[in-house]
Amino acid sequence: MTTAKDIMHPGAEWIPAHETLDRAAQMMRNLNVGALPIADENERLCGIITDRDIVVRCVAMGHDPAKITCGSMAEGTPRWVEAGADVGAVLQEMQSHQIRRLPVIEGKRLVGMISEADLAHHLSDDQLKAFCESVYAPS
Repeated sequence: MTTAKDIMHPGAEWIPAHETLDRAAQMMRNLNVGALPIADENERLCGIITDRDIVVRCVAMGHDPAKITCGSMAEGTPRWVEAGADVGAVLQEMQSHQIRRLPVIEGKRLVGMISEADLAHHLSDDQLKAFCESVYAPS
């Protein structure tokens, strides 16, 4: 059985909720990623910040990314998957919530992220087609 841990990109890093968006952008640049999981003071997932969030919800609105925290941008219930979950559970989580990145947790610790690129490398063409149709379909 292929698991989330088998297909994830390892080495994901949290950004603390109290850090500012400019710091998040710097981390994204340094890590060459487009999203970071946001951690609360107990290192629990409280959201995800994307490069698009920073641009559209902060910069384009005339806000200063050096003054806005990542935690203040977190919305909704964060979604994640256990490292041992099978690929079907990963796809169900991503498809049912129409999300493109999914943190992978093992023993209450972040161990990786699953992105569309990871899925493209590990899924059959039929699985990938079904994923794209459900995630990109108008809601």
